Amino acid sequence: MQAIILAAGMGRRLKELTEHNTKCMVKVDGVTLIDRMLHQIEEQHLSRIVVVVGYEGQKLIDYIETLDIKTPIVFINNPIYDKTNNIYSLFLAKDYLCEDDTLLFESDLIFEDSLITSLLDDPTETLVLVDKYQSWMDGTCVKLTEGDDIEAFIDGGGSFHFYEIDKYFKTVNIYKFSKDFSNTYYVPFLEAYSKALGNNEYYEQVLKVITMLNEPKIKAKRLDGQKWYEIDDAQDLDIAETLFSSNKEKKVKLLQSRYGGYWRYPNLIDFCYLVNPYFPPKKLIDEMKAGFSKLLTEYPSGMKVNSLLASKNFEVHEENIVVGNGAAELIKALMERLDGKIGIVKPTFEEYSNRYDKSEIISYFPDNDDFSYSAQDLIDFFGDKEIKSLVLINPDNPTGNYIPKKDLLSLIEWAEGKSINLIVDESFSDFAEEENNTLINQGLLDGTSFLYVMKSISKSYGVPGLRLGVLASGNKDMIMKLKKDVSIWNINSFAEFFMQIFEKYEKDYRKSLVRFRAERRRFASMLGDNKALRVIPSEANYFMVEIKNGITACELTKRLLVKHDILIKDLTPKVNKERKEFIRLAIRQKEDNDILLEALKDELR
Repeated sequence: MQAIILAAGMGRRLKELTEHNTKCMVKVDGVTLIDRMLHQIEEQHLSRIVVVVGYEGQKLIDYIETLDIKTPIVFINNPIYDKTNNIYSLFLAKDYLCEDDTLLFESDLIFEDSLITSLLDDPTETLVLVDKYQSWMDGTCVKLTEGDDIEAFIDGGGSFHFYEIDKYFKTVNIYKFSKDFSNTYYVPFLEAYSKALGNNEYYEQVLKVITMLNEPKIKAKRLDGQKWYEIDDAQDLDIAETLFSSNKEKKVKLLQSRYGGYWRYPNLIDFCYLVNPYFPPKKLIDEMKAGFSKLLTEYPSGMKVNSLLASKNFEVHEENIVVGNGAAELIKALMERLDGKIGIVKPTFEEYSNRYDKSEIISYFPDNDDFSYSAQDLIDFFGDKEIKSLVLINPDNPTGNYIPKKDLLSLIEWAEGKSINLIVDESFSDFAEEENNTLINQGLLDGTSFLYVMKSISKSYGVPGLRLGVLASGNKDMIMKLKKDVSIWNINSFAEFFMQIFEKYEKDYRKSLVRFRAERRRFASMLGDNKALRVIPSEANYFMVEIKNGITACELTKRLLVKHDILIKDLTPKVNKERKEFIRLAIRQKEDNDILLEALKDELR
């Protein structure tokens, strides 16, 4: 068995990173792609490695010769790398293909060692390594039979249909060719194809032709969760750095610093970011899909229309509500309009305090193990403080502490008497056991110009990708100013359409909350069975959990990510209470929650 590596390409999409080096000399986690790949191949004790070079070829050869690879290496030069595609590079190596069984690699890949061993351990002589297609993947795909024969090769042209993506598998660009397959099929077809269509093609086109024969000559080998990445541009490189970081702390920090976009990590289960796991329903999604073309190609409405939509959904007057590109946009706009000292509960959601002068913040820290507090606790603490505003997250984040509506009303009355702006963020309030607890109520807003009610639609309604939030207040003058502060087109057409159609799905939303509360009770009970954990009662869609067996929150976060592809929130930077260790766990649907429960059981034995 030998290996052939195609490394002649220029890698233009990596721009300055490949200005003076071929793409496989780009580093991931401090190691070049070619260094990593050659040492992975070296472990298999193959007869030789054939490397086809082109762009900056001599520089690549010189570099490889410094790597102390014991397996014999043969170099082939593609002198017209800038005028051909990879079919010509493989054509130049065709004689080697005919001499031995071959593992074929493209050089811009990074992958786990097990990908190679899975091919070598499989008795099937000729295999195409494939992975389930994901929306971020580019390049050649295949359709498979139940027996993993390749029905068809699908390129990025007219044969690719997005309505069929559930049937597609992406080629990993690692292959195993038997010597007999190369001699009998691949090389003859390669020569004929190149002669007929030229050298500005791709070697997968030859495989596509071979699959049209009556008897299947090629089988697919499906990956089973192993990591790999093809690096074509700077974003690919950034993601690969996270996936393949050998430093656990760095891996966690890199992933957390992305603040989302985790669809590019298909095996990751996100217990860090907080949404409704049971909404929206499929029918709502289908309705949005049906309008996709219009929504994509036409402008959204301006602020006035979107304020009308929000006023309809929340049953308040248009002049009492403003729509934001997520609650974050409205938090920033509101905090920039406030002045004087403000009161904040700690630990809490930091976005409000991050948008304000730290020297003007007075913090209240609940003095109990559950970080719990009541409306009366806030009144007692802030009663003699010279604050002009009080910020309350209800339920709070990360504790899940909840103040019932009747007690909030007493807090509102107190704030009015003290002439204090009361900002209540009820982004998680719909998850509470108490129903109909919203403060976004026209009767309440009328006559309470000091009350501001924030709500993140992303969290409650399970649509974080839409970036939607609202702020309601009886202070019409402030609402008008905030509408001028944000862009006239501050939300997109998809977010607007969601607000337009949501009313039809109100019952589905209420059902999702009932279903969620039941799962929260079950999940809390199951977490509580783990003696290494103490679950703090929560009325939100997450739990703050104390770790009691000696492991740190930081270490547990690293283990869950590296070993189980589970992302949780380490609360160490936010909570310093007698050196106790706390994490926050989002509540997802039952299947994912059970995976986390098993992982926690494994790591906290």
